[in-house]
Amino acid sequence: MSVTVHHLVKLYGTQRAVSGISFEAHKGEVLGFLGPNGAGKTTTMKIITGYLPPTEGQVQVCGFDVSEQPMAARARIGYLPEHNPLYKEMYVREYLQFTAGLHKVQRGAQRADAMIERTGLISHSHKRIGELSKGYRQRVGLAQAMLHDPEVLILDEPTSGLDPNQIVEIRQLIKDLGREKTVILSTHILGEVEAVCDRAIIINKGVLVANAPIEALKRQFAGQSVVVVEFAQAADQKRLAALPHVQRVENIGQNRWQVYAPARQDIRAELFEFAVKNQLTLLELHQESHSVEDVFQQVTRE
Repeated sequence: MSVTVHHLVKLYGTQRAVSGISFEAHKGEVLGFLGPNGAGKTTTMKIITGYLPPTEGQVQVCGFDVSEQPMAARARIGYLPEHNPLYKEMYVREYLQFTAGLHKVQRGAQRADAMIERTGLISHSHKRIGELSKGYRQRVGLAQAMLHDPEVLILDEPTSGLDPNQIVEIRQLIKDLGREKTVILSTHILGEVEAVCDRAIIINKGVLVANAPIEALKRQFAGQSVVVVEFAQAADQKRLAALPHVQRVENIGQNRWQVYAPARQDIRAELFEFAVKNQLTLLELHQESHSVEDVFQQVTRE
């Protein structure tokens, strides 16, 4: 495992910010790390990167204990914090070459140029960082996180401040990086998790409340199965609601219905047979998919 977190606890006085969470992050996957504000996400990431010591528990990065072998562990991590700290008076290329020197990267100038190209900074590489928009500063932060070719990337809100086109580009870059590295991605944009991540964990009040691949997570916490059906002719709502596995029926258009059934119960075949039996022409029949947002709201609800 690239990252192993075992029974992690962090106390601030009597306040328990993180309460005994355990999870693993594997090479070749993008792990979404989710939770409401104050849930303990940033604290956990700071412990993984070695910025904060744990009160209890153990964190290993590529086999190195973060508390006992901090330099070896940190050397294998690239970190983009939420509030991206940069030397605003430095030029982009100058800053990346300086950072490469700190990491003792061989052929640092060439590596800096490669990261400038990969993060779309070529046209801005001659500018001072202080002159850049927030979106381009995020790109500089991402470039410095990848500069020393770390095995693990920890990204806290990496698309913050980017315009829609830039978001698409950076998401694709993160997905590409996820094929060869371990990426832990924290974001408040839940659609981003579905677009980028292979698996997600959700913490709430310092406690791990969900941990599964994205599709499995949506199935596991789906409260109901919902099918949208539309007929060319009028249908009898009472007869539709009387089908064996139907819990309730809502009209959402002239002859368009939302039909609810127990979780993981596929009723499309029943609805097709209903249409045939009642000589109704089907115009639409599809099962609605649950989103990560639905799951997030369910597991973090008070």
